[in-house]
Parts: sequence; C-alpha cells; structure tokens
Amino acid sequence: MHVSGLYLYPVKSLGGGALDRATVEPMGLSGDRRWMVTNPVGRFLTRRELPAMARLSAAVTDFGLVLSHPEAGDHAVAIPGEGDWHDVQVWRDHLDARDAGGDVAQWLSGVLGRDVRLVWMPETVRRPVDPAFAQVDDRVSFADGFPLLITTVESLDALNARLPAPIPMARFRPNLVLSGVSGAFAEDEWNVLRIGTLTLRVVKPCTRCVITTQDVDSGAIAYPGEPLRTLRAMGRIMPGKGKAGESIFGQNAIPDATATIAVGDRVEILA
Repeated sequence: MHVSGLYLYPVKSLGGGALDRATVEPMGLSGDRRWMVTNPVGRFLTRRELPAMARLSAAVTDFGLVLSHPEAGDHAVAIPGEGDWHDVQVWRDHLDARDAGGDVAQWLSGVLGRDVRLVWMPETVRRPVDPAFAQVDDRVSFADGFPLLITTVESLDALNARLPAPIPMARFRPNLVLSGVSGAFAEDEWNVLRIGTLTLRVVKPCTRCVITTQDVDSGAIAYPGEPLRTLRAMGRIMPGKGKAGESIFGQNAIPDATATIAVGDRVEILA
C-alpha cells in the first residue's frame, strides 16, 4: 500500500492542486485550508451555498495566495499583517482570523455575485478537533472538522462501478489518496497508519454532503443525488447517532507529528 496522491486546498471550498511532496503539520498539510471565504459577518461559505466557488482555485505563493478564475483572471493576495482581526464562524466554532482586505473582498464579491470577505488563520490560532475523536492538543484549520482526509483508489473504483457515470476522486477533496489497498473500503478497519516517520490516527468515517454531487470545475450537477444515493445503496452509511444515515466515503485522520511525505511512499497499517 502506498501514497498515490497528495492534494492541497489553500482556501476552504475552492479548487486546489496536486503535490509530489508535502509537509504534514498538526493542522494537516502545510497551508491546507488556512484561508476561508465568509459572509460580511464572518460566517463561513462553501460550495454548498455557492456552487460558483467551484470555478475558483487557489495556489500558495511565497507572499500569500494567487486566486484564479477562468473569466476574471488571477488575483494576488498577501498574508494579512497584524491587526484587523475578525470573529469568524466555522460550523459551531467561533475563532479569530485576519481579514485579507477590501481589494480581494471586492474581487471575490464580483466573481461570486454576493458580498464576501476572505480571511486567514495564523499559526497562533487554535481550533480544537472534536474531543470525542481527538486528544487534548489536536487542532484543525478551516477544514470541516479534521486535519486530514484519506481516500483509496480501490474504494472509488468500487463506487464508480455502480454509478450512472464515473466520477473523479476530486469530488471527495481528499488530502491523501492511497492505492494498493487490500480491497474496497478496507480503510474502515484502520486505526493507526505509518508513512515513514509519520503516524496517523484514523478516527472517523467522513460523512459526505451535496458538494460531492457537483462537477469539480463548474459546480453543475449532472446526476442529482449522486454519488450520495449510490453510497447509501451500497451500505456506506454513518452508523450511530448524530449524523447517522448520512453517506460516508473516506476516513478522517489526525497526525501525531510533523513530517514530510511524498507520492510513492509506503504506508503501513499499525492497528
């Protein structure tokens, strides 16, 4: 079993890019989802509410970000300096973040057709992972809930065999894609993985939302309800309380150290 893909999403819900090598830090891949689009009062926005976000992508630069849009072009954004802190909300979490300024807010608002802001999470900000699945010091960026998302090629192949039309792995926005797995959905049985010097705790299946039904480049929906409907028909359903009954695909994970990993690295199952 080995790493066959590494993916970074600098801005929550915007397009990202593939990497050959990445540094894994306590909050996940270095630079992953440290930026976020919000409404004017600081509540997070995603493709769930704004499918047009699918047409935007982001790439990390030495000074901050470059945002790209097929019609609006590129827009460079610098990491905000000290000051201009704002209270922002991600699901039930409230935390401080730095506003990226009026220039990029105006550009994004024009592209998305509504008033939005862009904010950045400094290293000093700590957003805890759900204690039901985490240790005391575990933390996460602006990702929905966990530092890393792991998927496998074998599981996607099994799903695609049942879908009206195959979909790419990008629909699920994983950070690590593994292949050479013993079978489809073998990841359900994992508790601890090791990649070189890095240990990962596999803590919770990932419940999936409407974003998985949207084309990754346009936000359009060709087959309403898919792949969520097929995942449920395959028994890929969250057990227990809370989100019971929701479709699942992939596993959320938490790193226990900082380390560099690369495509091609061997992955060991420790527990």
